[in-house]
Amino acid sequence: MADRRPIDSWLTDMDGVLIHEGVPIPGADAFIKKLRESGKPFLVLTNNSIYTPRDLHARLRRMGLDVPIDNIWTSALATAKFLDDQRPGGSAYVIGEAGLTTALHDIGYILTDHEPDYVVLGETRTYSFEAMTKAVRLILGGARFICTNPDETGPSTEGPLPATGAVAALITQATGRKPYFAGKPNPLMMRTGLNAIGAHSETSAMIGDRMDTDVLAGMEAGMQTFLVLTGLTRPEQVEDFPYRPSKIVDSIADLVDRV
Repeated sequence: MADRRPIDSWLTDMDGVLIHEGVPIPGADAFIKKLRESGKPFLVLTNNSIYTPRDLHARLRRMGLDVPIDNIWTSALATAKFLDDQRPGGSAYVIGEAGLTTALHDIGYILTDHEPDYVVLGETRTYSFEAMTKAVRLILGGARFICTNPDETGPSTEGPLPATGAVAALITQATGRKPYFAGKPNPLMMRTGLNAIGAHSETSAMIGDRMDTDVLAGMEAGMQTFLVLTGLTRPEQVEDFPYRPSKIVDSIADLVDRV
């Protein structure tokens, strides 16, 4: 696919593109360094809502990737932005970690289990039957159901872990209510991220390792899309989808010279 206009801003997924199981992917440091030197707006995105941007900045820096806090955009931040636009100063019952609760506190939300406006489900390693039961009852009582992201599994060194989408399915089965997902592949996450850095989709690109989230969200947001083969998607799987990325490359190292 021919390039449209020069790429002036970049969005990139984190896991599978810049890092893999806690180790930087070769070329990631050079890519981030080139972005920072160029002065072009950029964001590192993650559907994982566990960590705050400050947490992720510290984790990435320990790996040798110096990404400023303001250049990190999470599904928790996208969720908070959505809720702030929809119902400013509202209330929520939250199942999630500091990344999500901090994002909601920062927009002035009250976190409560007493007649909340929303039940907000995010990533956590400590899902409890008690919390899920409370969420089900609150949703049946009228609370609106929001999730940070639809990922059904997440990576770990021991193998896949149940993630937000899997728990959301359980709550949906118990309530008959489907959630609104704020994170990828919802292009809302891309558009709010672009707005945060003052970028325009026509001159922006999205880099990801998944066809069903990164490429789909980037495409629907109107951006050029680059699929890297260092994550979950294999070359032969691309043809299984009814859409294609703008370009397929082996890794982030192949995009350094594009910045």
